Amino acid sequence: MSAMPAMTDEPKTPEPRSYRHAGRGPVPAIVGDRARQEASALNPRQRLRRLLWAWLLDPGNASNHQRRFDRAIAWLIGANLLVTVFEATAGVPDAARRWLHLFDAISVAVFAIEYALRLYTAPEDPAFAGAARPRLAFMRNPYAILDLVAILPSVLHAVVPIDLRVLRVFRLLRILKLFRFLVPAVQEFRQLNAGRSLRQKAHALVFASPYGGRLHSAFDFVIAGCVLVSVVAVILESVQWVHDRFHLELVAVDIAVVAIFTLEFCLRLYACVEEEGHEGPLLGRLRQARSPGMLVDLLAILPFFAEAFLNYVLDLRFLRIFRLLRLLKLTRYTDATRTLAKVIGREWPVMAAAAFIMVLLVVLTASLGYVFEHDAQPDKFENIPQSIYWAVITLASVGYGDITPVTPAGRAVTIVLALIGIGIFAIPAALLSSAFSDQLHKERDALRQELFEMLGDGVLSEEEAEILNREAKRLHLSAEDVEVLMQEARRAREMAADLSKLPLHIIAADPAHAIEHFKSLVCDIRKLGLMADHARFAALARADGRLTEAEWRAWACICGTTADGGGPAA
Repeated sequence: MSAMPAMTDEPKTPEPRSYRHAGRGPVPAIVGDRARQEASALNPRQRLRRLLWAWLLDPGNASNHQRRFDRAIAWLIGANLLVTVFEATAGVPDAARRWLHLFDAISVAVFAIEYALRLYTAPEDPAFAGAARPRLAFMRNPYAILDLVAILPSVLHAVVPIDLRVLRVFRLLRILKLFRFLVPAVQEFRQLNAGRSLRQKAHALVFASPYGGRLHSAFDFVIAGCVLVSVVAVILESVQWVHDRFHLELVAVDIAVVAIFTLEFCLRLYACVEEEGHEGPLLGRLRQARSPGMLVDLLAILPFFAEAFLNYVLDLRFLRIFRLLRLLKLTRYTDATRTLAKVIGREWPVMAAAAFIMVLLVVLTASLGYVFEHDAQPDKFENIPQSIYWAVITLASVGYGDITPVTPAGRAVTIVLALIGIGIFAIPAALLSSAFSDQLHKERDALRQELFEMLGDGVLSEEEAEILNREAKRLHLSAEDVEVLMQEARRAREMAADLSKLPLHIIAADPAHAIEHFKSLVCDIRKLGLMADHARFAALARADGRLTEAEWRAWACICGTTADGGGPAA
């Protein structure tokens, strides 16, 4: 494939994000099934082979499960790498080794199935279909050799005794399977960014843009994997025997993860000036540094550097727990948090009013509890701040029992407060759920409007189908829901084609529609002139003055009547 032309004259950032660029991740098979139609004329064996290729392995089919399948294999490769390293360390309990052995067996089975599928469907792969023996050509392919290396040592170990240390070394070679995904992604990235500057390439790698391609998705995949590994390491570190036996390994994992996060932070700060609204080498970067996403990225690495450089001055071991804040980095890769942020921003006045009522109720009941219970329990209701704890626990309907009223008045207040708390705490939850559902309805209406525009030419292209699939996955729509939306969009398109059913102000807003509507009206007037009695029409119109002179001339001009209204002019 030839290199793409230079793109230096292209805008630095893509157009504002719309449904045509929204969403990441695998595309569900919702729209189109051309392979099924093409395979219907083949024999059963060829039909099964072609359907398997189109459904699971064809990278050119935007509506199949190929991306999801590749991503699952990539996750499994990463997990195998961690398990192999963990298994090689000393002090692993025997029970844990049995589970690790079971995981390795499952991994080998999955990799073997993948290799068999690719070998079976090799005649359908354009890279090998032209060879005399496609499957033999596939087996000589470097990627196929790597796939075979990933499973062959474990298979041989089941037949021929092999030193486990040698086996672990060969199992580490499974990471080379990632080249199947990385090499095409790098080639695509180089073609998309041919002629662009280094900063623009860095922007395409770390920010969502039309120039990122699959390499940007792989970068996000690596960051998300590092987040999960880091959080699991922090959780395991709190287990004493894990901390004692694997302290150095956990420290090495944390150093590697922090290095990757630091590189990502620097790249985002370096390339953010390519984003719209962040122009300027200084002000643009300051604006980016103040964004919530960058603050989360900073919190992900700050505890490590603070503990490393200030540990001799202050005891900062408590900062280690803040490494769990790295989970917030995952919010960058999901649209659910964006939707929730929109909902909270839109419903914030109502939620603030509910929060004010809750605070007012807590303070009032805490004051009453202090008045009624202070004399009976001075150690538990010592002051109003201490009573606030009791009021909050009671209002939340938790009731730990560590502080309970003993006087009749105090118990009466507790009963009323517990009953009110059931409704008070339900208000914010009901507001959020209702507003969240309303926001999803709005986004689905926007998707319906996008479908209306897509169907303007009457054809849904592959690119439009991929966009539709991505949005359907983001909005949690099933295949039936998408079909209903498409039918509604088709009906709306058909109604739009009939201008007589549209309101007049909508027709007038589009000059092309106005012209077509005017021609339709003129045609109707001509039909009326052919069917009407011209003499009686002219007499009635002129006798009572029902038509003005301008209206009469327009009628005579359109219908071709004579001046006296005696019929069409010759």
